[in-house]
Amino acid sequence: MKPWFVYIIRCANGHLYTGCTTNVIRRWHQHRQGKGAKYLRAHKPQAVVFTEQHPNRSKACQREYEIKGYSKQEKEALIS
Repeated sequence: MKPWFVYIIRCANGHLYTGCTTNVIRRWHQHRQGKGAKYLRAHKPQAVVFTEQHPNRSKACQREYEIKGYSKQEKEALIS
């Protein structure tokens, strides 16, 4: 089974986008090309600033949901 990853991307305006995938590099290139998340089409992605590996999609999605509930300050602390 492929591992799943939760990732955070910092956008040009300083906002943080959280997602999950099985291949962070592929997903990053998709986001840079304007494919996938509508949010990142409007907010230019600058860098992947955080990744975290999980054993399956369920665990990754649960963690993604948890991180999306964090304040920006909590996300910045996680990144650090």
